[in-house]
Amino acid sequence: MLFQIYGSTSATQLLGWVLVFAGLIIMNEIGRRTKAGGILIFVIIPIILTVYFIGMHLGAFGGASNTTMEYMDGWFHYFKLYAADIGCVGFMMIKYKWGIGAKDWFKPFPWLIVAANIMIAVVSDLESAVHAFAITGDLSGAWWASNEGVFLYGGWWNVLNAIAGLINIFCMTGWWGIYSSKDKNTEDMLWPDMTVWFIVAYDIWNFQYTYANLPTHTWYCGVALLLAPTFANALWNKGGWIQNRANTLAIWCMFAQVFPLFQLSKTFSVLPSVYGGAAAKGYSALDLYDKAIAVYNSGVNTSNEVIADMGITANPTAQGVVSILALVANVICISVIIKRSIEQKKNPYKNDIWVGTRDYEQAMARAAK
Repeated sequence: MLFQIYGSTSATQLLGWVLVFAGLIIMNEIGRRTKAGGILIFVIIPIILTVYFIGMHLGAFGGASNTTMEYMDGWFHYFKLYAADIGCVGFMMIKYKWGIGAKDWFKPFPWLIVAANIMIAVVSDLESAVHAFAITGDLSGAWWASNEGVFLYGGWWNVLNAIAGLINIFCMTGWWGIYSSKDKNTEDMLWPDMTVWFIVAYDIWNFQYTYANLPTHTWYCGVALLLAPTFANALWNKGGWIQNRANTLAIWCMFAQVFPLFQLSKTFSVLPSVYGGAAAKGYSALDLYDKAIAVYNSGVNTSNEVIADMGITANPTAQGVVSILALVANVICISVIIKRSIEQKKNPYKNDIWVGTRDYEQAMARAAK
């Protein structure tokens, strides 16, 4: 079992997931369908939020008592938000041919921004593995408290997933094969060579990344957030997965930054199985946050003792299984890419190699050539 969903809060936990999933799809559609919608969501709102964040640090909007300051003030959250938003703006420049977005040399920008985000996740995985090794002298597993106020159980699964992430970077093919869609009513940035092969490998890897490194958030950012762009790409926006992914990620980061208690409070928080027995004892993500941030601020790693005192037993089985799946999926994907590249005598990064597959042809049918 991946998540602890049962008891008196199960209905609101499921409701929370549905609301996030539907909200991401709706906001993505608003942002992708018109220039005005895209500018509003990915330019104007981020500017307003920037003013809000700066004001908060200067003592306005509640200052230190602001929930964003209290629960989401780490560099990682801000970096992820603005990195995702920069990606969205860059993709808009490509699809609307604004400025350098119309230049051929700018076409690899989507690969670059995705690769950078994957590398950040890879570093996070390795960081957790290093912490675990420092505690036990091996990678069998150990608790440690992050500066984000989360108890993480690091181990060999982090190393496997980091390797999967590195492979995933090179599963992105056809870097110059970026197009605008020809339907002027719903313009999209299309990457036809980013087919279901990559999408599945990425989704499994990224789910494991959130599951191991953002465990108290992963019900939303590891399930709803990953499925929303995949759902859109499968049903009505073929070839637009990377645009959907960037849009929904930026939207989620903005929401989570301003309303952090949504996924932390007992009403909507969902804990993964690694926190064995936590939900049965009535603990929420917020309870774990309070304990973890206290451990981190103390400067002494007493995570194992604190977890034991709470009656929680580490259960990393699911982390191990999904990390193996992530590595296998990415090895299979890169192997097929190598095979097709050899057969077609093509450089898979300069050229499209999924020509002839259903996903590729459906996406290219939408492209303005």
